[in-house]
Amino acid sequence: MAFQKPSHTFTKIHLKALHTNNFKILFALSFTVFINTFSFAQDIPKKQTSIEPSVKDSVTVSVDSLLLPEISEKSQDTIVTDSIKPKKETLTDIVTYRATDYTSFNQKKKQLYLFNEAEITYGDINIKAGSITVDYSKNTVYAKGIIDSTNTYIQAPVFTQGQNVVEPDSIIYNTKTEKALIYNSVTEQSGGTVVASITKKENDSVYFINRGKYTTAENLEDPEYYFLLRKAKVVPGKKIVTGLTNLFIYDVPTPIGLPFGFFPQTETQTSGVIIPSFGEQNERGYFLQNGGYYFAINDYVDLAVLGDYYTNGSYGLRLESTYALRYKFRGNFAFRYENLISSERGFPDYSKSTVYNLRWSHSQDGKSSPNSRFSASVNLGSSTYYRTTLNQANIGSTLNNTLSSSVSYSKTFQGEPQTNISLTATHTQNTNTQEINMTLPTFQGSVGRIFPFAPKVGTKKGMIQNVSLQYNVRGENRIRTTDSLFFTKQMFKDAEAGFQHNIPLSTNFKLFKHFSLSASTNYNEVWTFKTIKKSFDELNRKIVIDTVNNFDTFRTYNFGASLGTTIYGMFNFEKEGKDTKIKAIRHIVRPSVSYNINPAFDRYYDTYEVVSADGLTTSDVEYTRFERSIFGIPNNTFSSSVGLSVSNNFEAKVRDKDTTATEPKKVILLNNLNFSTAYNLAGDSLQWSPIRMTGGTQLFDNKLTVNFGATLDPYALDNNNNKIDKFNINNGGSLFRLTSANFTMSTSFSSKDNKKDTNDRGIQENVRNGGRDDDLFGLPQDYSNQNFEDEEGDEEETTSEFYNNKIPWSLRLAYAVNYSNARRENLISSHSLMFSGDIELSPKWSVGASSGYDLKDNGFTFTQLRFKRDLLSWSMDFSWVPFSANSSWNFFIGISSNILKDLKYEKRRQPDQRL
Repeated sequence: MAFQKPSHTFTKIHLKALHTNNFKILFALSFTVFINTFSFAQDIPKKQTSIEPSVKDSVTVSVDSLLLPEISEKSQDTIVTDSIKPKKETLTDIVTYRATDYTSFNQKKKQLYLFNEAEITYGDINIKAGSITVDYSKNTVYAKGIIDSTNTYIQAPVFTQGQNVVEPDSIIYNTKTEKALIYNSVTEQSGGTVVASITKKENDSVYFINRGKYTTAENLEDPEYYFLLRKAKVVPGKKIVTGLTNLFIYDVPTPIGLPFGFFPQTETQTSGVIIPSFGEQNERGYFLQNGGYYFAINDYVDLAVLGDYYTNGSYGLRLESTYALRYKFRGNFAFRYENLISSERGFPDYSKSTVYNLRWSHSQDGKSSPNSRFSASVNLGSSTYYRTTLNQANIGSTLNNTLSSSVSYSKTFQGEPQTNISLTATHTQNTNTQEINMTLPTFQGSVGRIFPFAPKVGTKKGMIQNVSLQYNVRGENRIRTTDSLFFTKQMFKDAEAGFQHNIPLSTNFKLFKHFSLSASTNYNEVWTFKTIKKSFDELNRKIVIDTVNNFDTFRTYNFGASLGTTIYGMFNFEKEGKDTKIKAIRHIVRPSVSYNINPAFDRYYDTYEVVSADGLTTSDVEYTRFERSIFGIPNNTFSSSVGLSVSNNFEAKVRDKDTTATEPKKVILLNNLNFSTAYNLAGDSLQWSPIRMTGGTQLFDNKLTVNFGATLDPYALDNNNNKIDKFNINNGGSLFRLTSANFTMSTSFSSKDNKKDTNDRGIQENVRNGGRDDDLFGLPQDYSNQNFEDEEGDEEETTSEFYNNKIPWSLRLAYAVNYSNARRENLISSHSLMFSGDIELSPKWSVGASSGYDLKDNGFTFTQLRFKRDLLSWSMDFSWVPFSANSSWNFFIGISSNILKDLKYEKRRQPDQRL
């Protein structure tokens, strides 16, 4: 190691005995140690290994080592790049802010002050408040409200991050850690609201709260109920997880609670368990009903699998699905199957049966495919399903007597002429007789009307130019069966098929300026695949009918003409100088005369010989082999008849109650009053047909609909009540004999505040089950299986304190009577009055009833009483069928919100199936 030579000389000092100062000596020594410890001279570079130069030149140049530059140890550090990252900026996003009164910045404290309607946006975070302070040194934002002149706390903060909105009293937010302390916050979570005194925001997706309240009540200052969340974690839009929680009703704790709770929160469909309702049925024991699982398959289709179970072994299964594709189509599907057990095995009244029901509804948006359309409306199943079903959702459909279905596809081929084709499958089912009629399928095709003699330009004039023809074809595969044979081999074996071709040729033109004459002829051809052959079995004395499976056809044609006109009559009641109430009555008469001729096609008829029991007398019986044709049989009797009809319409012009109206008000007196009859020119007796009279009108500003009809027969009856060829007036009677009559009347009255909603879920359920579009036959009693009214509906009108001066109500009436006297019965065949109504006794109480009275048999028809109490966030319903075979009642109380609808209590008594 080389030592640097000192640059100064030491002075030689002779030691003398001196008086010492201990303090100064210690100070000098300390100073010397300090200097030697922290001071240093120039570093001497280390000797390095010399590098021998390669010989490239004969001249060797030597360099003195002292002239080499000194290399610092610092420059020889092996770390080229510093591993310490530069300090991150305080704010990573642009901050925008504004305020109404003032915006100031304290440079020394590095704080920004915003006052009055202050707003600050940082990334996806937006804060609005009366006062906002931003501390750049601590990376915090503090927001709070302000006090106005009335000492009221206003402009409380509104904290928004993404789609999450929090409305606290004040908030402290750290922009660096993205954590926040929120005081007295109110947060809406998927239909529910979380109210917490202190909330800690961990990040943009997690909140922790202490002693928070979860409720769906609208009045958050004094909620009628809430769940106390002692410690909870909130993930907005996903879930709320809490520890010990229990229900409070008006701040009173209840024993209803759980050691932990999970509240799903989602803005989209989510699969989950459907909580069943429980109860007891007289015959089948205890039950669980309408429980299962909901599958949120995707945004276009869902599926609910529901089941019922009874302790006696009965069970039910239901599949319900709804699907929709915007601007394309929408529909729903439901299948129900029930296994019913009565009594117990070993008892004489033990029985076991199965019932099912299939419903499908599909509608297509007209804009999706203008030239083709597919639709479906299916309701088929066991005839006894609605009468024996265990599910209370079907109570409004138990009186249905007919089930019907239709599935159709149609397509139009544009052009000249236009061509249409369609395929349809139909089904009708009588639930009383259990008879089923189906067409699988029906094919229809048509070619648009063609005018072969019409001019290429201008309008058609005259008889020839108006001649038109078209072509129609219809093919059916018709099935008649019963419940027991439905979808068996026998059902398809008995099917009947055929085609019908029809070509109508017609024309119309004006006659004598005021009459319209139309004439037509029609060609009809029927194809069938089955015919019959009849013979008489002399041994067994009966007629034998053999089915012949082969293709056969028959052809018919007819001719018809009609002449009609329109007559207008005006009866004025206005008098000069007087403002009469009735200004005028207009009478419109449309008389018409028609003629029809049908030739006899007896060539399609055969005969078989019937021999008497003694074998001596024979007779020929005529029949046609086309008797089983689904499109009828050829006519074997020549007919020529004249038809007469008159239609009437009566309207009145009356003085309008509105004094500002300049024109009289038009009132319809009779929508229609029609008379029709016919005279058979080819008949040898009873040539006049009975006169059929129909009419209808609407009264009281179209609130009352009235329809009536009657049949008047001009011929008399003999002593055996058989019609004879003698006019009734010539037999000592009146001009006409009333053989039948009917009268119906229906009306609906309501106050302006309580109009019955035809979109009510109960009414929709009735319609889907094939019932009425009103509540005259009652509504379903299964409240737990129905969604309540949307909470986001229109706000109710503020009700006056004196509520009894304006009670909303509605009333629906239907009256029907039928009279029969064809064979001197002279009796009322049916006579009934049906009614239903609802009354809101108070803004929260409503009662309703559906019933009827059979005036013929003097007894009440199906009756249902309904009571409903709106408990703000809760709903209470009670439905009661006091008598009949469907006697039952159902009590329900539960939270109205869909997210908590499983929190409910339900008690019911189902109908006794033995009745």
